[in-house]
Amino acid sequence: MSLNVKNSPFSQDQVRLINELLPKLSAEQKIWLNGFLSGTSFVAEVEQVTNEIKTIQATVLYGSQTGNAKKLAEKYFMELQQNNIQVEIASLGDFPTKKLKKTENLLIITSTQGEGEAPDQAKSFYDYLHSARAPKLENTNYAVLGLGDTSYDLFCQTAIDFDQRLFELGAKKIVERQNCDLDYEEDADQWFQSVQSALLKNSGISFESPKEAAQFTSENDYSKTKPYYAKVLEKINLNMTGSNKETYHVELSIEDSGIQFEVGDCVGILPQNNAKLVSELMQWLQAKEVDSVQFKNEEIALIDVLTNQLDLTTLSNAILEKLEVSEEKYDKEWRRGRNIVDLLRAENLKIDAQKLVDTLRKLPARLYSIASSYEANPEELHITVGLVQYELGDEDRFGVTSGMIAHSIEIGDELPIFIQKNDDFRLPADDEKIIMIGAGTGVAPYRAFIEQREETAANGESWLFFGEQHFVTDFLYQVEWQRHLREGNLSKLSLAFSRDQEEKIYVQHRIEESSEEFFNWLENGAFVYICGDEKHMAKDVEQAIKMVIANEGNLDEFAAAAYLNDLKNNKRFLRDVY
Repeated sequence: MSLNVKNSPFSQDQVRLINELLPKLSAEQKIWLNGFLSGTSFVAEVEQVTNEIKTIQATVLYGSQTGNAKKLAEKYFMELQQNNIQVEIASLGDFPTKKLKKTENLLIITSTQGEGEAPDQAKSFYDYLHSARAPKLENTNYAVLGLGDTSYDLFCQTAIDFDQRLFELGAKKIVERQNCDLDYEEDADQWFQSVQSALLKNSGISFESPKEAAQFTSENDYSKTKPYYAKVLEKINLNMTGSNKETYHVELSIEDSGIQFEVGDCVGILPQNNAKLVSELMQWLQAKEVDSVQFKNEEIALIDVLTNQLDLTTLSNAILEKLEVSEEKYDKEWRRGRNIVDLLRAENLKIDAQKLVDTLRKLPARLYSIASSYEANPEELHITVGLVQYELGDEDRFGVTSGMIAHSIEIGDELPIFIQKNDDFRLPADDEKIIMIGAGTGVAPYRAFIEQREETAANGESWLFFGEQHFVTDFLYQVEWQRHLREGNLSKLSLAFSRDQEEKIYVQHRIEESSEEFFNWLENGAFVYICGDEKHMAKDVEQAIKMVIANEGNLDEFAAAAYLNDLKNNKRFLRDVY
C-alpha cells in the first residue's frame, strides 16, 4: 500500500519519504513504529479516560519453525495495540519464565514439527511448563492457536499440549483452542477476533475492526495470496549420469520485483497438480472442462480448482472421515504414496464434484531454502530442488512441486513465489566461526552462506559437513566448494558418501571422527547449523554432537545435554529441518 497526497494529510515531499521508508522496514521495525505513533497520538486521550477504562494487558508468545506463527503473532500484536491494549510480544524461547505467573492474558501461537514435537525456539519453554517448576496460574487467562498439517498423525500436538498443561496449572480459557491446517489464515483470524472481543468485552475500550486498522504494507509484500511470478533463467540437473537421484539447481529472476531476502530465508513456490492426475480425476467425476464449482465464495472452473487450488495427493484421516470411508481399511501404510483418484477407485466411490471440492484441503505452497546471497546477486534467487520419486505398482510417481519443476517447468517459464523469513537461521558476525552440516539438498542454504561471506570478505572460519550417496555422481556444487576452499572462503570440508563403500558412512560419522577438532571449534564460539531431514539425519547429527561434547569435555550424559542446551539458548545451535 502506498500513500499519495490526495489520501493523506502529508505534503508531496513527506509522502515521497514515507513511501521510500516503509518497504525497507523489517516487521519488527514496523511494529515498533506503529506502537510509537499510537503512543504519541493517544497519550492525551488516555489520560482523560483513565477512570472509565480498565487497563488490559496481554502477552503474545509464538513458537515458529518456518515463520508462520511469528507472522501471525506480529499481525495480532499490532491489532491489539490499535485497540489500546497494553501488549508485549516474544518468541517462547525468549520469554523470561519468571514473568509467567504475573501474566494476565496469555496468547500462544505455535506450530508443531516432526513427530508432535515443539518448534526449536519453543522447546525450553515447553519443557519448563511441563516440569515441576511450573507455577500455578489461577490468575492467568489464556488462548492457544495451533498451526499444523493434517497429513501428520500428531496434528497440532504442541498446541494441544500447551492447552492441556495451562488448564492443569489453573489458567482459564479465553476461548477454545483452534487447530489450523496448512491453509490457516481464515481460521486463525476468526480465532483472534474471538479472543480480542472477549478481552475488550467489559473493558470500556471501543473496538476498531481490522479493516479500519492501519496496515503497514507495500506493493512488494508478496505472499501466498499475492505471489510474484519469477522467470526461470536456468535449470540444471546437478547429478551426473548413473545417479539414483535428480537434483535441480534453479535460478529465478527477481529483477525489478522489489523482493529482498536474507541468507537463511526460504522461498515459497505455489505448485500445480500433475496434468495427468487432474485428467484422471475429471474422468472419474465425469466432468467436462466447462464445468464450474463454488470455491471461496466464487464460481470457478472445476479444472482450474483441481489444477491450482486443491491438494490431490494427501489422504488424511480428516478426508477419510468426510468421505465416510474406513480409516482401518485405508490405513496409513495403504495411503502412503497414493492420491485421491486411487482412493475413489479403490472404494468405487462416485462423488459429486462440488462435494469433492468441499472435502479436499487447499494445495499447500512448498518451501525451499534459498541457495544464493541477495548481496552477491540481488537480481536473482537460486534454489536446490530434489526430485521426490517413487514407484507404486508399475507406475512412476513424483512429488507435486519437485515433479512440476523437474518435468514441466522450462527456461523462460514463470513460477509464482513469495519469501518466507527465517530469523532463526541467520549468519553470525563475519568474524565468528560457523559449522554447517547438511545432506543432499540440505546444503542449499550453505551455498548462500558462503556466497555472502565471500561478498563481505568475512574472516570467520567455516567448516562444511556434506553427505550424499556417491562422490562421482552426487557431489552437489562440487566445483564451487573446491573454489571456495582454494580462495579461503571455506576453511574446511568434510565429506560423507554413504554408498561408495560397503559400510555406510554419514555426516554424523565424520563429526565423530573429527571429535577433538569439532569440540575445539565449539569451545572457541562456533555456531552450528543443521539443514535437512528432521526425522533421521538431524536427530542422528544432534546425538553425535552430544557424544562429542561428552567425550571431549569429559562430561556425563546430563552435563553434555546441558552444554548442548546452552548452545541452543544462546542461538549457537540452529536448525532448518523438514
